[in-house]
Amino acid sequence: MTRHARNCTAGAVYTYHEKQKDASQSGYGTQNERVGKDSIKSFDCCSLTLQPCRTPIVSPEGHLFDKEALLQYMITKKNEYCRKLKEYEKQKHKEEEELAELGRAEQQSKVNDFLKRESMVKKQNDIYKMKSQKRSEKNVSSISNMANGLDKQLPSFWVPSETPDANKAPMQKPDKTIYCPMSGKPLKLKNFVDVKWTLVNDPSDKKSLAIRENRYMCAVTHDILSNAVPAAVIRTTGHVITMECFEKLIKKDWLHPLNGDKLTEKDIIPLQRGGTGYATTNVNLQGKNARPVLQA
Repeated sequence: MTRHARNCTAGAVYTYHEKQKDASQSGYGTQNERVGKDSIKSFDCCSLTLQPCRTPIVSPEGHLFDKEALLQYMITKKNEYCRKLKEYEKQKHKEEEELAELGRAEQQSKVNDFLKRESMVKKQNDIYKMKSQKRSEKNVSSISNMANGLDKQLPSFWVPSETPDANKAPMQKPDKTIYCPMSGKPLKLKNFVDVKWTLVNDPSDKKSLAIRENRYMCAVTHDILSNAVPAAVIRTTGHVITMECFEKLIKKDWLHPLNGDKLTEKDIIPLQRGGTGYATTNVNLQGKNARPVLQA
């Protein structure tokens, strides 16, 4: 246990700071730490692959995707739906067969009962019937759960496959709709907008585009784009601009600064971004590491 501070050796209270310090040293207790810059998706990376987009498209909610990765995701979901639908139809067909079998068995039992009643014409058969009824009444009065054929109906609690909860839960009909992995809303490719990045023209920087620190800039003001700079996409043309450019230039007269077309508020799609290692921007940058709890 951590020593108490100077002049506080007589204190009987186990302070919160001491408990946190002991927990971090002993390996117990949930750890909270701020996520570093390397753990955050860059503003120009795909939300599925977490890699720079080759053919970037943006959803109406502002989530950036690579078109190839999104199409592959949609194909995978459709294949999964077809597989679940086949299993559901197989289960439904099996249930229909079981119901039909029960109906045939019930009909056959009714026919057998009718023939049995009609065949009992003679007195001997009536007497025999009365004796059998008395025997059945005696058997019904038995308290044993193995009499009257119940031994074949009751499940065996020793065999795992015969337990009451061994039957699989019935499958529900799968949903055909494909949902966005980020927003959870229905995914429709026609609602996505192609994104046009504006490259930074720096003749002195001869590095590859993937390893450059400053890759893209605002199409109007030429400000460098990064996770710390809020940006938006113009729906009509796909150009990426900063939110500062939108607030100071576009919002005044609602005209496209590059071609002069009229814009509305729906034509501006704010990009959902990550954040820096120092401040949160739209997301929670606090990571948790769950460990056994240290109880005092």
